[in-house]
Amino acid sequence: MEGVSTEGIYLGSAVCATLAPALYVWVWERRGGGHLLWLWAVSTLALQGQLYMWGFHGVFGVLAVCCTLCVYCLTIRDVNEVLYMGGKSVLITGCDTGFGHALAKELCHRGVRVFAGVLDVNSSGALELKKHGPPCLHVLQLDVTDHSQVDQAYRDISAAAAQVGEEGLWGLVNNAGVLGCTADAELLPFATFRSCIEVNFLSAVHLCQVFLPLLRRSKGRIVNVASMGGEVPFRCFSAYGASKAALGHFSRVLRLELADWGVKVVVIQPAGFRTSIFKDCEDSKRTIIQNLPPDICNDYGGTYICSLQDGLSKAGQQSAQDLSPVVEDMCHALTSAFPKPLYTPGQMAWLLPFLYHLWPTALSNKLITCHKFVNCDPAEEVISAPSLNAFNPKAG
Repeated sequence: MEGVSTEGIYLGSAVCATLAPALYVWVWERRGGGHLLWLWAVSTLALQGQLYMWGFHGVFGVLAVCCTLCVYCLTIRDVNEVLYMGGKSVLITGCDTGFGHALAKELCHRGVRVFAGVLDVNSSGALELKKHGPPCLHVLQLDVTDHSQVDQAYRDISAAAAQVGEEGLWGLVNNAGVLGCTADAELLPFATFRSCIEVNFLSAVHLCQVFLPLLRRSKGRIVNVASMGGEVPFRCFSAYGASKAALGHFSRVLRLELADWGVKVVVIQPAGFRTSIFKDCEDSKRTIIQNLPPDICNDYGGTYICSLQDGLSKAGQQSAQDLSPVVEDMCHALTSAFPKPLYTPGQMAWLLPFLYHLWPTALSNKLITCHKFVNCDPAEEVISAPSLNAFNPKAG
């Protein structure tokens, strides 16, 4: 060690200290830790290589090998190990269409007892699910914002579990969600913010509180469906993104709190997929204009305001139509012995948040805004208030 400076010793020790968690992350990736953790591991290993090139080998190399072997032996697990799901029950919200509908059918095919919550038991999606029938699949009337319906679902599931001698509810999938209108935050009706927060966030919190006694009894799973929009700030998605960001943070806190109970909390954070959530905004152009004062309509321009929902339709058409990546990740989260804490199905679902947090703010903002949501800018073509009378009675 003669000739080695104190700074060099500190640097070598620091690299070796970070090598162990880096290798842990690498092993975690093998059992499903995610692309971001894999990149972290590669970066740390690159530092170790640089340390060797600087001449800090010998004892540092031995320490690195020891850390690697210890961490590998302590953490190696089989990512493909699947639990026996016979007799287990899962409650899924928002099963009328989209992810929830597809997941309910897939779990039913796998022999899982599914309680599919729907907003309308007479909808086409609910009627299709009813064809599978009990005991495999039970369709429940479940408006997640209606506490009386949530309480009734709890009683129904508790009674069903008692009849077959189950320990409790194995899985809760908080999938129900709304998008509402899409526009600049100043243009959005306040009711849109309230609806997104209530459905996408507060209802999930309430369902967790209601069903946790059953989930703790079975040491089961909570799967919360967030969104890439809750991690990356997309223009015109302020209400939806804020609600999903709240759900993501709640899930991370809940994961820590329930670890002692053996309940695992998983977040599904997909990219854009073509579901019925985009169809909820067909009348939002009229809704936005009818709730805007004339001066704001004049400032932004009718052309811009009317183009917002056209941009939404375009975004929906460009989204992936195949829902299987999301459904497969949901199934893995519910059935794997070692589920990931975070799943990011879909194109750019992991890379875009990674780049957003890695790059400086100015560069990240350029990355996000390089793809315009609409084809014009605010006030690019100003339409006077009288021209909007057909849409906005307040402008008269």
